[in-house]
Amino acid sequence: VHTRILMSASALFLGAIGIITSFFSHEVLGFIGAAIETQTVVIVQVLGAVYLGFAFLNWYLRGFVIGGIYNRPLGVANTLHFAIVSVILVKVSLAAASAALWGLTAFYVIFAAWFARVLFAPPKMD
Repeated sequence: VHTRILMSASALFLGAIGIITSFFSHEVLGFIGAAIETQTVVIVQVLGAVYLGFAFLNWYLRGFVIGGIYNRPLGVANTLHFAIVSVILVKVSLAAASAALWGLTAFYVIFAAWFARVLFAPPKMD
């Protein structure tokens, strides 16, 4: 399984979420209907920093072989992140049918499946 496209796409996706949550935390909280308080703003901004860190990690390692035993921690971390968030978003999406939320959920499910495939399939070495 070639991973350059996967790593680049996930880096851009996570980077976009990271930038949005880091610099537009008030707007994000307003969009989801959460209380805009100092504590929630800080949590959203910290989450944005985590997303940016993960995005940069994926971007910098996009040219490396991933799969099987190669860069396994990176594959496990991405698979866990996307799979766990997918489960959470599916649960929330079923309760609150929002097109934007279902769109975000679809991205997460696709990335979760793609990273799981990379994690458990032997890598292509070319």
